[in-house]
Amino acid sequence: MKVVVTDYTFPSLDAEEAAARAAGADFSTHQAKTAEQVAEAVAGAAVAVVQFAPFGPAAAAAVKPGATVIRYGVGYDNIDLAAAAAHGLKVGYVPDYCTDEVAEHTVAAALTLLRKLPSLDASVRGGVWAAVKVAKPLKPFQETTFGFFGLGQIGRAVLARLTGFGFRLIAADPGLSPSDAKALGVTPVDADTLFRTADIVTLHAPLLPATKGFVDAARLATMQPHAMIVNSARGSLVNEADLAEALKRGTIGGAALDVFATEPLPSDSPLRDAPNILLTPHAAWYSEAAIGRLQGLVAEDIARALQGLPPRKPVPDMPKDPT
Repeated sequence: MKVVVTDYTFPSLDAEEAAARAAGADFSTHQAKTAEQVAEAVAGAAVAVVQFAPFGPAAAAAVKPGATVIRYGVGYDNIDLAAAAAHGLKVGYVPDYCTDEVAEHTVAAALTLLRKLPSLDASVRGGVWAAVKVAKPLKPFQETTFGFFGLGQIGRAVLARLTGFGFRLIAADPGLSPSDAKALGVTPVDADTLFRTADIVTLHAPLLPATKGFVDAARLATMQPHAMIVNSARGSLVNEADLAEALKRGTIGGAALDVFATEPLPSDSPLRDAPNILLTPHAAWYSEAAIGRLQGLVAEDIARALQGLPPRKPVPDMPKDPT
C-alpha cells in the first residue's frame, strides 16, 4: 500500500506519516504543481492527499482502483470529481478544521469595513483630521442590513458572532428552511433581493458552475453605492476585474477579500490599486491550533482509508460512479 502527499505547505508531516506507517503502508511526499506531476506522483497509490495541486483525469486513472483522495482544506475545486467518480475513487475533505478562524476573520473584516477603519487610519497618517468627511456615509449597526450569500456551517458561525450588534439579518440560501431561518433570526430572501438591499454581503457559498463568477458587473450594479462585500469563501465566486472597476467607479462602497481566483494574487491584478479594498493572503483559516487540527484530521482519514473505511467527511456533491 502507498500513501502519497502530492503537495503541502506544513513544516512537517509527522502525523500523516505515522498513520501510514502504523498500517504498514509506504509514505512519500512531493511538491507537485501541475496535473502531470500529480499523476506521476500518485501512480499506484491507495491514498492520495492533495493540498493545492490539481488532481485531474490522469491522476484519477493513475491511482490504485478504489483509492481514496483526501483534500487538505474546506474546498475541493482542485479535484476533478467526475474523473474520480469514473474511476470509483472515494474523495474526502476537511470542512470543519477552521470554522471558528474563518468566521472570526470574516467578522473582523466586515466590522472593519463598516466602521471605515482603513480610510480613517489612512486619513490620520496623511495629516487629515476629519472623521465625518472621511467616514460618511456610516450607518449605526442597528440600521444596517447584513446579508449572507450562503448560510452553511461557516456562515452560521459568522452569524453567531454578530449577535448583540443589532444588525438586520438576511440570507439567500436554497437549503435554508423556514424553521431554521426563524430559529436563527434571519429573514430568507432570494439572491437578487440580497444584493439589492444589503448594506454588506458576506459570501459563504461553495464554488459550483452556478456560483462561479456570480458576483459580476451586472450583480454589482444592483447594489447600493455604499454597500460592501466580504469574501473568505472561494475566490472565483467574484469576477475580480468587475469588482475592481465597481470600486473605482464607486458603484459599491468597499470590499474585503481573503481568497482570489489565482493565488498568490498576480502583481498586475486590478484589485491591487482599487480603492476601499482590504486584501489578506488567504489567511482566514489560520491559527496555530488550526494547522494541527487539519493535519490530525487528515491523518485520521489516512488511517480510515487504509482500513477500508470511507472518508470521515466525503465531499457532498460527489457524482455517482457511472459503473
